[in-house]
Amino acid sequence: MAAIPLSSWLSRRLGSGGDQPWCRMALATDASLETAVATVARQLRGAGQADLALVFASASYASDLPRLLPLLQERLQARHWLGCLAGGVIGTAPEAPPRELEREPGLSVTLLRLPGARLHPFAIQPQQLPDLDGPAAPWLDLLGPAEQAQQLAASRSMLLLVDPGFSGINDLISGLDYACPQAAKLGGIACPHSASGDSLLFANAVHGGAVGCLIDGGWELQPVVAQGCRPIGPVFEVEDAQRNVVLQLSRDDRRSTPVAALQAILTELTPEERELVKHSLFLGVGRDSFRLEADGDTGTPTFLVRNLIGVDPRNGAVAVAERMRVGQQVQFQLRDAQTSRQELLQLLERQRRRPGEPLAALLFACLGRGQGLYGRPDGDVTVAREVFAALPVAGAFCNGEIGPVAGSTHLHGYTASWAFLVPTDATSTDTAPSDAA
Repeated sequence: MAAIPLSSWLSRRLGSGGDQPWCRMALATDASLETAVATVARQLRGAGQADLALVFASASYASDLPRLLPLLQERLQARHWLGCLAGGVIGTAPEAPPRELEREPGLSVTLLRLPGARLHPFAIQPQQLPDLDGPAAPWLDLLGPAEQAQQLAASRSMLLLVDPGFSGINDLISGLDYACPQAAKLGGIACPHSASGDSLLFANAVHGGAVGCLIDGGWELQPVVAQGCRPIGPVFEVEDAQRNVVLQLSRDDRRSTPVAALQAILTELTPEERELVKHSLFLGVGRDSFRLEADGDTGTPTFLVRNLIGVDPRNGAVAVAERMRVGQQVQFQLRDAQTSRQELLQLLERQRRRPGEPLAALLFACLGRGQGLYGRPDGDVTVAREVFAALPVAGAFCNGEIGPVAGSTHLHGYTASWAFLVPTDATSTDTAPSDAA
């Protein structure tokens, strides 16, 4: 094991001011918002001025959401505040392992001190979205002043949270990829709720649309996207499709309907796998930009996993939660706890071998994961502790997860989208201020 000085390890995790980076996390489970804020403030007592505060609150606090940031800001200090309402929260209390709170009140607060970082928070309203066929400049204008456009476009990382009422999420993701092609974009869709108002937290108020923060300079977010599926059967090519409906597939010059292709696959499956097909069958979809050759670490092709949302028994067609095109490569996929765990473990082991010691990790997990997938609490964070034993984790259970696959950003389902906050080589040389005007 590679050892680091105890003082260095502590300085990264205890907020004590100065120029050392640090992360402080708190987690409360109180039913009352005021009591939860008091619990968090007590756990974070003594923390210095943070550069960025991340706040994730469970839906049980939805009616009190406008009061949350003002209450926290009376007790805690941070230059920038960002967060959302979540279907469940993920957090780490002091001297405790990370937890996933799915069906109970939860308030997770993270304070980060990031010397050398350039942080550019932004808020976007749906009516502001530019034309995807136009230049990149209007998209950059959404993120910051025009004089900073070149710096924003070159950013390495973006944290992105989207309100569930935002109707142009895919256009937003495509436009941000266009504007900031080098930035790894990670985050998720906040939780819908029955209370009035929006679901995002930004600065000192509740927001709709989308909010986020570009992170550059001495720090970056390194992505790990775990889709949690394994392929069954061969890779097919789409021969005929209309919008999101696949009508014909081919393999080795033999054509068949998707249903006929699936029926042939079912004959090769075990009884346990056939049982999984009833409720855990998906379709892996390749794109022109996807590298379908085998991955050196996993030995499997790279696909974007999408829901199968319907079958037409009259013609054997299937409807997919994705617009389909003739010539795309597809493969049926199964999702189960063991596969999800093994895939995540492999991806995290690969992340551990990357340069740089993570200061913290953020997890944006689908509501369909957690206990529903693993059959026990804390499924994803327990796997993470096998690889990163002492790493603090915070995040949210989302209505859709945002993360890159094969070089492009996508909106996912049933996925765990991880963001590892890691210092870059610029940390020791970049003297830029830690916040932007």
